[in-house]
Amino acid sequence: MTNPLEITANGVNALSILLAARNSVHTWWTGIIGCLLFVILFYSSQLYADSLLQIFFIGTSAIGWYHWSSRASKPPLAVSRASALTMLYGLFVALLVTLGYGYLLYRFTRAYAPFIDSSVMALSVFAQLLLMRRRYETWWIWTAVNVLSVGLFASRGLWITAGMYSAFLVNAIVASALWRRYLFAR
Repeated sequence: MTNPLEITANGVNALSILLAARNSVHTWWTGIIGCLLFVILFYSSQLYADSLLQIFFIGTSAIGWYHWSSRASKPPLAVSRASALTMLYGLFVALLVTLGYGYLLYRFTRAYAPFIDSSVMALSVFAQLLLMRRRYETWWIWTAVNVLSVGLFASRGLWITAGMYSAFLVNAIVASALWRRYLFAR
């Protein structure tokens, strides 16, 4: 059965993600709207880590909007690289969060696929933090998130969402190439 909430949430988030790939500041306000819709959808599908993740995205979208805007007299952030230490540290913390939160969900809730759901959450947080600072490597992490998400959402019968995350996977690959050009255009 077609879920109007799922269709709307995916449509708004698709617009937001396409705007991010194009390096547009409008990615942030559209993202806030899409995330509000996804909170409701994921909670009703017992994907609690993904629901919590959407709340995080709402807050970071406001911060990202600020960082990507002209910020009064300062120029907007340029696309740049994250350090190897940042990447190693971020991935290590994501692993710890996946294991810890996954265990809590497994032990204390009826969450579906608690460790996969938690890994999507942890890697998405890391990717979002990189995106907020316009770090090129964000698209590598979003690629991994999208691969995991397609299977997770399909397993819950969220076919539209799984299909959109397949498109987001393609978008992340294309965005990586676009942002690589931004790196060398400076």
